[in-house]
Amino acid sequence: MTLSPRQRQTLAWAAVGALLLWALTALGAILTPFAAAAILAYALQPGVTWLTGRRVPRAIGATLVLLAALLAVIAIVLVLVPIVQTEIGQIRQKLPLLVQALTERLLPWLRQTLGLEIRLDAAEIRAWLTRHLANSGEDWAAAALAYVRSGWSAAIEIVGLVVLVPIVAFYLLLDWDRLMERLRELVPPRWRAHSADLLGEIDTLLGQYMRGQLLVMLALSAFYSLGLLLAGFSLWLPIGVLTGLLVAIPYLGFALGLVFALITGMLELGPLPGITATAVVYGLGQTIENFILVPRLVGERIGLHPLAVILALMIFGALFGIIGVLLALPVSAVVAVGARRVHTAYLASEFYHREQ
Repeated sequence: MTLSPRQRQTLAWAAVGALLLWALTALGAILTPFAAAAILAYALQPGVTWLTGRRVPRAIGATLVLLAALLAVIAIVLVLVPIVQTEIGQIRQKLPLLVQALTERLLPWLRQTLGLEIRLDAAEIRAWLTRHLANSGEDWAAAALAYVRSGWSAAIEIVGLVVLVPIVAFYLLLDWDRLMERLRELVPPRWRAHSADLLGEIDTLLGQYMRGQLLVMLALSAFYSLGLLLAGFSLWLPIGVLTGLLVAIPYLGFALGLVFALITGMLELGPLPGITATAVVYGLGQTIENFILVPRLVGERIGLHPLAVILALMIFGALFGIIGVLLALPVSAVVAVGARRVHTAYLASEFYHREQ
């Protein structure tokens, strides 16, 4: 069977696509910092453009914008880490008492109300929790050290995230215009107008998503912090801010924030008041997010079905770890734009309208 030149070209591009997919899968740990740096550079590029428009040299502008972003991250870490450590100590002290309260009050209520017969040894549970929480800090440190020693992939990932991401992002910001021009030159002239239109749509969608998501995160951080403060949480600020920031990870982020607040509420306020307060605050938060903040600030977001969002999170998380989870939705937005264009072209094609 003889293939036409067009068929051979199609097979060649399919082979190139398969090779790229294999490279992404095999080199995920190495490519992760570069992917993270590219997204960071894309997000910071408007700031650098604004500074260069005011006669600031591009190298200085890229340095200032990158330093501002790094200082913001460091400030958040320095503020939250000591408070989270205090919370861990509180959990270490009060969790055994919470288990005792649950076994003495909740289990009898379940037995009387629902007829559920659950038998737990409260003394053994308290002893187990006390034994494991007593050395939690040392265990975590040992686990982190073991992770670093587990292989080159772990070491590359840690070094890449801490060192390579800022360096790569700086050089991308420094040469952004030249890189975009070189990429444009690679596109055949007959496709450039269509490609520019497609990239413009992607840029608008990503810009809307990133700006809107940032505003949603800030608004929810303020709301959850105020709500937990009024509910009587002593560590209302770190829990509220963490919950707001974790909203960037759909479903999983809110679930983690809810679990953390629920445990803290039961420890500080008691089982029933803690559950009630957490349910009220987080229920209102979800209502405000879904019916007020997201429609007004983000619109329809990226137009992905919830199942597609979950699938994207799982795939990118498996390929690139925690960075992949954060990048799943922006990259999926790009894929969604391309898929909509392909769908529109297919519906307008002669193949679709041919009767026989």
